[in-house]
Amino acid sequence: MHDDAVVRSGPSGGRADGVLSVLLDIAPDPELDPEALEQLARQLRAEIAELDVESVRPTLGGTAPAGAKGTDAVTLGAIVVALSASGGVFTALVDTLRDWLGRSSARHRVSLTIDGDTIELERATTAERRDLIDAYIRRHTGG
Repeated sequence: MHDDAVVRSGPSGGRADGVLSVLLDIAPDPELDPEALEQLARQLRAEIAELDVESVRPTLGGTAPAGAKGTDAVTLGAIVVALSASGGVFTALVDTLRDWLGRSSARHRVSLTIDGDTIELERATTAERRDLIDAYIRRHTGG
């Protein structure tokens, strides 16, 4: 496995009243311009919103990247998704992220955090990414 595909522990994400809170941290390809970054984040949020999720919202705060026009880095790259802890919605979310990463030739990185458990994907092969994601899904769905 590449060193860039890792699972680590850290804060954020969690469960409350049958609702699973997933923190998605999207670190887009640094070669993209700020307008492309904003469009990328909006596109991903729209794809996630089409799923049967409770809510999708950008997090607030942070420092704007060089050249950004009024949008901060965290708003572009961090999304909190609230979804039912049962019913396969989490798996659908992960599949959406997997597809999104696979469609792009850019060097994006996505981190998912639930209950302090983070999986980070960057430049992993398709097979490595699939294996990591499948293990992560099993940990958080009891499967």
